[in-house]
Amino acid sequence: MNYRNYITIEPNKRGGKPCVRGLRITVYEVLEYLASDMTEAEILEDFPDLMWQDFKACIAYAADHFHNSKQYGKNVSQSWSSGYWQYES
Repeated sequence: MNYRNYITIEPNKRGGKPCVRGLRITVYEVLEYLASDMTEAEILEDFPDLMWQDFKACIAYAADHFHNSKQYGKNVSQSWSSGYWQYES
């Protein structure tokens, strides 16, 4: 899957965060819903503009950006601070 066909970044939309197909739904929101045990069907019910392939695009985007991040390969501590995981050096 080429997530670049589904994930858009516009400076004036949602603070420049990556969104799904130009919608005002961010990749992070979709991933948070999935991580909170919502099913794809439940998410689609709440956000009817989403499509099934958007889920794979969000996961592919996250995997690509995690793999290319400076934090790749570092241990994640168990603490959550200011909305971000703290990485151990």
